[in-house]
Amino acid sequence: MSAVALPAGVEGPRVATLRNGKSLGLDQIPTLGPAEFQLEVAGARGRQRRISALFAAPLGDELRLFAVLAGDAAGVLDVTSTVVSGDSFPSASREYPAVQLFEREIAEEWGVMPEGHPWLKPVRFVRSRRAGHDAWNRPQEQPLVPGVMDFYRIDGHEVHEVAVGPVHAGVIEPGHFRFQCYGEQVLHLEISLGYQHRGVERALVRGPDKRTIHYMETVAGDTTIGHTLAYCQAVEQLAECRVSARAHALRAIGLELERLANHVGGLGALANDVGYLPTASFCGRLRGDFLNLTALLCGSRFGRGLVRPGGVDFDVDAERAALMESRLVAALRDVEQAVELLWETASVQARFEGTGPVSTEIADSLGLVGVAARASGLERDVRHDFPTGIYRLSQVPVSVAHSGDVFARAYVRWLEVQRAGTFVKEQLAALPSGTPRSAPPPLRPHRLVVSLVEGWRGEICHVALTDAEGRFSTYKIVDPSFHNWMGLAMALRNQQISDFPLCNKSFDLSYCGYDL
Repeated sequence: MSAVALPAGVEGPRVATLRNGKSLGLDQIPTLGPAEFQLEVAGARGRQRRISALFAAPLGDELRLFAVLAGDAAGVLDVTSTVVSGDSFPSASREYPAVQLFEREIAEEWGVMPEGHPWLKPVRFVRSRRAGHDAWNRPQEQPLVPGVMDFYRIDGHEVHEVAVGPVHAGVIEPGHFRFQCYGEQVLHLEISLGYQHRGVERALVRGPDKRTIHYMETVAGDTTIGHTLAYCQAVEQLAECRVSARAHALRAIGLELERLANHVGGLGALANDVGYLPTASFCGRLRGDFLNLTALLCGSRFGRGLVRPGGVDFDVDAERAALMESRLVAALRDVEQAVELLWETASVQARFEGTGPVSTEIADSLGLVGVAARASGLERDVRHDFPTGIYRLSQVPVSVAHSGDVFARAYVRWLEVQRAGTFVKEQLAALPSGTPRSAPPPLRPHRLVVSLVEGWRGEICHVALTDAEGRFSTYKIVDPSFHNWMGLAMALRNQQISDFPLCNKSFDLSYCGYDL
C-alpha cells in the first residue's frame, strides 16, 4: 500500500502520531525525502523526542526506513518514513549518537549505507537480506565471523590493548570486549557481540503462527513476560481484541515479579563483585523466592505460558492470591534486611560511589533507557509515560537517581524492588473480575503498530507491520540492551580496568536480547 508522499514544495505532516499499543494504516504514515527524514531524526532531541526504533522494511519494490520517536512528556509516539533511493541514505548519527547502532544494523541487514556514519562496522555479523547487497564489500564466499573487524586503536607510549572474551569464566553468554588502556586506566572500550544471533526477526515474518509465541518467550530468557507482553499488546491492537481487567492485572503481577526477581538477583551479584558475601548470599536465595512466586502464578519460574494474545492462560483464585501475598511479604522483609546491609557498609559504598559514572547529557545523547537512564537523572519509564493495561489505573512511581554511577544504578534497583513489591501486593489484594482470556480475531491488513513495555531492564519496543493478508510483513524488536551497551562503554572511560566487572553488572545487559 502506498504511503502519503509529500510533493516537492508542499507542506504537510512530517510525522503520524499514535499512542502506545495503538495502530494506524501504512497509508497514514508520511513519507519524507531522505534529507528531510534525516533532519527529523537528527533533530528529535530538540523537539523533546528520542529514538525508540529505526529500521528498514521492504514494501513492494521499495525499501522504506521507519523511525519511531518517543515523546515521554507528551506520552505520544511519532512515526515517519522515507524511501531509500539507490544504495544509501544520509546518516543522523553525528547529530544524534543514539541512532548510530540502528543505522549500522540497517546497513548490515539490507546492504544500504548510512552516508556520513562516523564508525560503520557489523552489529551481528550476518549477511544482507537482499541478494547482491553487501555493506562490507566482502566476497560472497568469505564468511562474516563475529568479533573479526577493525577495532578502534589508540597509539601512544605505554598505551596497550586488553582483549576479553568471547569465552568468559563461569556461566555467562559470549561477548568480546576490547580495552585501550594506559596502565590501569581505560581510555576506550569497544564491545563486539553477535555470537548469540538466532535470526528471530526474520523467523517472525509471515506470522503469527504456532511458533511465534515461543520465539517471543525466548527473545531474552530473563525477560520472558516483558517481551511476550509487548507482542500480545501488538497483536491485540491489530486484531481489535479487548482484554479483561483481570487479565491486565495478572499480566502486571507477572511483569513485576519478573522485575523483582532480576533486581534482587542483580543486587546480590553487585555485592558479590565487591566481595561482600552477606548480601550476595541472601539475595541469591531470595531471587529464587520471587521466581517461585511466578511458578505459583503459572507453573513456570520464568513465566512461560502465562501471557497469551487475548489475556492470560492461568487464573488465580482467592486462596492462591492470599498465599502469594503472604509469601511476597516474607520475601520482601528478608530482602530489606539483606539490601540495607549494602547501604550501611562503608567499604561497599566506597566501591559503588563514583565508579562508572554516566552523565545526564551523555545518557540522553546515547538514548539510554530503563535503570541506566533513571540512574543518570532521566525520568523515563513506560509504565508512567506510556501506560497500558492496569498501569493506566494504578501508577508505579518513577525511581530516579542523579549521580549516574554504580551506586545510583544499584539504588534505583532497590527503589524499584520496594515499589514493585507494593504494587503486586495491591493487585493481589484486589483482583478485578473478568474472563482471563478471549481469542483474538485475525489481524487487520496494511497496518503498523508500536507496543512498548517497561521490562526490568528498561523499555521494550515491538513494531509490527502487516501485509494485505494480515500477516507480519516486518517485525522489529528493540530490547533495552540494544540502547544501553554503548552506555557501558562510556561508563568505563577513565576508569580502572579492574572496575569493569562491577560496571558491567550494574548495567546488567543481555547478550541474546541484543543479538536476537
